[in-house]
Amino acid sequence: MSEYYMASIKDIGKLFLFIVTGLVAIIVGSFMVRGTMHMWDKPGELKKDKKKKD
Repeated sequence: MSEYYMASIKDIGKLFLFIVTGLVAIIVGSFMVRGTMHMWDKPGELKKDKKKKD
């Protein structure tokens, strides 16, 4: 009985780790896509903004 109990805890741990890893990958990927979209978004205006700040 205890062997089955320990195996189920390991399975739950693996599932939890899989879910957490997936969520982290989604969050990091969304930030990367957002950064890429900002790079594509009107690059000429960004250069003008940087010159104004200096």
